Amino acid sequence: MDDIDIRQAVKADCDTILAMLIQLARDLGDGDIFRCRLEDIRDHGFGANSLFHCLIASRQRENLGLALFFPVFSTTRGQPGVYLQDLWVSSDCRDVGLGTRLLQQVAISAGQLWQARYLDLMVHGHNQAAERFYRRHGFDERGEDRHLSIDGDKFCRLQQPAG
Repeated sequence: MDDIDIRQAVKADCDTILAMLIQLARDLGDGDIFRCRLEDIRDHGFGANSLFHCLIASRQRENLGLALFFPVFSTTRGQPGVYLQDLWVSSDCRDVGLGTRLLQQVAISAGQLWQARYLDLMVHGHNQAAERFYRRHGFDERGEDRHLSIDGDKFCRLQQPAG
């Protein structure tokens, strides 16, 4: 573990980020619905108006993990936070503490960058190993919260003026 480096991703890492996100989607069984492209990573992850931050864990040019996260704000808490969108660790490095190191670095980075005071995430219902990992670190389910989503044609209709 001491020879694994965790660093902030740069624009030149777009291929690396996409490759690890593709592997995460495959690991979760979401490979058939994964739509993120290299252009999406490049256009939305870097520059003056970037929408996310990414950490990459590597050892001697071998990519071992990533954490993709972004700022959020809770009016209930009255505080900025961080939303961890994706955390992936290569199967070779699971159960050796790399996931914990990435999680800690997300909290540190978000705290330094925008004074984050909490961390939110969502776990796929079928990913029991991930849920156990997060619960070991003190994450609790907020039973009163339900994740809802809208996309595609429904989202486009929502963008249309009422008439």
